Formats: sequence, C-alpha cells, structure tokens
Amino acid sequence: MAHAANSQLLYCGFNQDQCCFACGLNDGFRIYSCDPLKEKMRRDFEDGGIVYVEMLFRCNFLALVGGGKTPKYPSNKVMIWDDLKNKCVIELEFRSEVRAVKLRRDRIVVILENKIYVYTFTLTPQRLHVFGTCDNPKGLGALCPNSTNSLLAFPGRQKGHVQLVDLGDSKKTPSIVTAHETALSYVALNLQGTRLATSSEKGTLVRIFDTHTGQKLHELRRGADRATIYCINFNHDSTLLCVSSDKGTIHIFSIQDGEKNKHSSFAPAKEFLPKYFSSAWSFAKFTVPEARCICAFGPEKNTVIAVCWDGSTYKCTFNAEGECRRDSYAQFLRMTDDD
Repeated sequence: MAHAANSQLLYCGFNQDQCCFACGLNDGFRIYSCDPLKEKMRRDFEDGGIVYVEMLFRCNFLALVGGGKTPKYPSNKVMIWDDLKNKCVIELEFRSEVRAVKLRRDRIVVILENKIYVYTFTLTPQRLHVFGTCDNPKGLGALCPNSTNSLLAFPGRQKGHVQLVDLGDSKKTPSIVTAHETALSYVALNLQGTRLATSSEKGTLVRIFDTHTGQKLHELRRGADRATIYCINFNHDSTLLCVSSDKGTIHIFSIQDGEKNKHSSFAPAKEFLPKYFSSAWSFAKFTVPEARCICAFGPEKNTVIAVCWDGSTYKCTFNAEGECRRDSYAQFLRMTDDD
C-alpha cells in the first residue's frame, strides 16, 4: 500500500508469509516482525526516501523504489538491496515510473502502469516476459512464492479481468478470469497459488476463484457502501480471509465453512430478491482509529495483525462466534531495535 502523503510513512507491506512487514520512509526503510512486534532492521538514508519495499521472506535481499520528498533513487528504477553487503547489487531501469515489485527466489516482477516485466533473479537479470495490462496505477499484482507454483496474477487488458500466467511453464497458455465489471482495486493469491481473491473499485464485494479452473468459488460482501480496499490476505491454510478498507473496519470471512459467515434473514428467498440479500457477510470484524491500514493473520490461531498509516499496529483475537478482542497496541515508528 503506497501513498504520496506528507506523512513520514510512504509505504507499508507484508512479506510473503506475513510474519514481517516493511516500511518505506522519507529517510530510509525499516523491517519489523509482526508478532512479537520488534524492529528487525533499520536503514537510514540522509539523501532520500523509499516509496516501495518488497521483502523476500526474511532473507537479505529487498527490492527498493525511491520516492517521497527527495527520492533516494529515481522512480523509474528498481534497486535490489543486499543487506549483508549494505548496498544495492542489482539495478533495473524503465521508461516510466515503477508502481510495484514482486519477488520470489527465482524471479523479479516489475509492475509499471501498463506493462509487467519478468526477470530472472540473478546478479545479471535476464528479461523473460513482457505482459501488457489495462491502466494499473496502483501496481496491482500477486506472485505466488511457493517453490512448486510460479503463478503470477495481474490485471488483464480489459477492466475487471485478471490474467493468470504460470512463469514456470512458458508453453502453458495464460488464462483470463472475468472477476468484475469495473476496474480492479486489489488482487491477492494464497500461499499455495490455488486461490485468487479480487475486489473492484466499488469495494463492496470480494470474489474468490480457483486458479486452476477459473471458477468462482465464493462471493463475500464487505458492505453496501463504496469503499477503497487497502488489503486482502488469506491465512496460511486458506480457510480464512481478512479485508481492510478506508472504512476503518477489518472484516474476517470463513472460506472453508461458508455457513459460519453471516447471511440475511431473507436468504431463503434469494431467487426472488436482489443479489444483495443472498450475500455472505463477515462473521467477525473490528475497527481501528486510523482507517488506512493493511491486515494479515498472525502466527497464533485466530489472531489478526493490523498495521496502520499513523505508525500504529494492533493485534486482535477472534473466536468462532465472531467476538473480537484487542490484545495489543503499539506505535512501531517510535520503536528501536533495542525495544
């Protein structure tokens, strides 16, 4: 989630297994473990800001994009930082601004507004693919980190479409999922790469698809009013889904047991009523004071971590009945690696 704001925080995002999150700031970047919350790395730059930080699990390589009031690097470059050497070891330059970067152990994926480039993750990266997309100013895209699945999901050439490409099999024909009628606002894959979650710019519905068949498996309703979706994440075994939006509410859905989700009392008569009345609503939800946040499931069962734009983080516990309790709160930007 990146924003050109006046705030010190320019970017915040989880790593592939959501055990850590990275922050880009006007004066460098930081890495934190989620639970327990602890600053794991801090790199301060006197000469510029970082607007995008992509981790590769917890290894020493990170992808950086410059930004903020005084960018550390040009916004059309991707810099691969090796923290063991405390310097950048790979540089990729493009003709337009870099919107996002996705990493896996063997690939670097760079997302521009209308194109996606795929490279080998080597000291001298080789370009493997170039894909065209519709306008993608948010840099939407998801890359499966699983060693046995190299799936890449990104906006297709038509609004509301998602293209699925197996980077491990160049002979396999890419598939198109018609996810929404309007432009996409978020695209997420589960850790195994078997499930795709999407939302549109309306932000009222989240749809889940089987990546192998393209079949829609679930349609989940966040709410009735339009909203900007900031984050969608599966838990590790893909039985639950969490969603955050600009409403300041984090919703938790069951995608293994659909009956656990809430349904309208009019649901039995759904064939006679508008689709709204047959929707599946979150079985649990909680609010945070700062609406702009990202969310992920914690390492402990039935916990969710929220990382907010004001530098705050929350850990909440929920049960099967949908009851939520706030377990902890902290201001992570005020922490040091000694805390």
